[in-house]
Amino acid sequence: MPTTIEIEYCVPCGFRERALDLERAILNACEGEIDRCSLVMGDHGVFTVSVDDRTVYDKSESAFDIDHIVRTVRDAL
Repeated sequence: MPTTIEIEYCVPCGFRERALDLERAILNACEGEIDRCSLVMGDHGVFTVSVDDRTVYDKSESAFDIDHIVRTVRDAL
């Protein structure tokens, strides 16, 4: 089964750069272990990261910390 990562971010909030930075960090750390990493445009303040449709990070529950999120993604793989 292919492993996919999705980063959903709020466009109106201006989270695109944050999403791009996180995508780059995840690819640097996990590129050989995943099949796809994609950005999904959203709204209403959303910023979530999912591994195989399972949410592993939600901005509404935790502070944004790229290193912590990358570790969480690695653990989920």
